Amino acid sequence: MTISRISRPSIGAIGILLAASAIPLQHAWGNDDEEYHVDYIYGVPFEPSAAWQLSSGGRIYDNWFNALGIDEPESTHPTWPSTNTTESGSTTWRCKSCHGWDYKGADGQYGSGDYKTGFAGVSHMTGRTPSDLVKILSDANHQYSDEMIPNEARVRIGVFLSEGMHDTDVHIADDGKVLGDAEAGKAVFQNVCAACHGFDGRAIDWGDDDEPAFVGTEAKANPWEVLHKIRNGHPGHEMVSLRAFPIEDAVNTLAYTQTLPEE
Repeated sequence: MTISRISRPSIGAIGILLAASAIPLQHAWGNDDEEYHVDYIYGVPFEPSAAWQLSSGGRIYDNWFNALGIDEPESTHPTWPSTNTTESGSTTWRCKSCHGWDYKGADGQYGSGDYKTGFAGVSHMTGRTPSDLVKILSDANHQYSDEMIPNEARVRIGVFLSEGMHDTDVHIADDGKVLGDAEAGKAVFQNVCAACHGFDGRAIDWGDDDEPAFVGTEAKANPWEVLHKIRNGHPGHEMVSLRAFPIEDAVNTLAYTQTLPEE
């Protein structure tokens, strides 16, 4: 399908000033690492490729308030079931919290555990028109307003749901074993992912001293989530996306990360 041009979202007063003056963001900010990447994290290319729109939609599906740089909701989603007392607050507004990293909802990984809600998945939305899916996002069940997710961002979610989901059963066994070529994935990881994660995957630790969380840790514990992030990036951060490449590259990379240290 042909994907229409999507306008650039606001990234605050500085973003508006830079857009108006057409000053390249990196030149205006200098080389401060945190600010240098703000356009990549929150901005929109002047001519977005189909692959970029799919990965952006995937990041919004993951965590829309981090992906868009918007304040997270303080309340629990009105339709979050009262039977689930494990999760509350802003996380209940994330698409993935109801429909899962495998997109299967109650029929998949979220049929049990902390995110058990009983909600259906979204895998059956493949092939629906993005405009139909945009309408669903603002219906009585979902209640996403323009202030939460602007229309142009909802379009990107619609494109992702229509064209960007993968069948996790084809790539990940029930026991979490990745059905890919780890040796082929090594080449991708060492030349791309290692720039941030390090060659052994331990350069970034989002856990703590007692329970470290490296890419190898997460790849074994939740390969469904890690495959989603390999293909789409991590919302709110400058993680690269392999969306422009065949899915086999992402699956092979995931298979290799399962060989990396967990601690």
